[in-house]
Amino acid sequence: MKYKYYLFDLDGTLTDSGIGITNSVMYALEKFDIHVSDRKELYPFIGPPLTDSFKKYYGFSEKDALQAVEYYREYFRAGGIFENAVYEGIPEMLGELKSGNAVIALATSKPYEFTVQILDHFDLHQYFGHVGAATMDGRISGKADVIRHLLDKLEVTDKSSVLMIGDRDQDIEGAKANGLHCVGVLWGYGSIDELMNAGADYIVSVPSDILNL
Repeated sequence: MKYKYYLFDLDGTLTDSGIGITNSVMYALEKFDIHVSDRKELYPFIGPPLTDSFKKYYGFSEKDALQAVEYYREYFRAGGIFENAVYEGIPEMLGELKSGNAVIALATSKPYEFTVQILDHFDLHQYFGHVGAATMDGRISGKADVIRHLLDKLEVTDKSSVLMIGDRDQDIEGAKANGLHCVGVLWGYGSIDELMNAGADYIVSVPSDILNL
């Protein structure tokens, strides 16, 4: 394989978490008397840090955005976390990479606590030697920061041996900010235009395509 390290985004890349995330956002917005009938309006929340999204899409102040995240987590902890499903072909692709002695790691803006629960619930933890995730207190939240901390943890000396895989522009931008090659996947929540404009080195349509890079 050309690459030694494979860093994967979680939401929209390994699992289709749209229902749980949008239900959690709807629950939070209802607390502010904001009613959303079409969940597709909330798809931009899938991937980026939640505080940023509440401020960007609903004009929340920092204080209200932090409160909205707390409301979001109420619903998410109570069941939204598992309103989720693994994309077809993901376990097989991860298994092939692992059998080829690749170092597989997760790089997600989802808090570590939730990330580990999801990996365990869907029996994906077995494939990952390392988990890079955000912190509940927001100290680490953006994808670039998550990747940076993960690279330090992995003690990577040759960045050309690392490939980041994700479905949204922040995955691509986070990889570029750290000098990494990156793959945009089309089965998630980002469009081909979004991924290409962000500077993806590769675009793939199905998980098995990652094995052919």
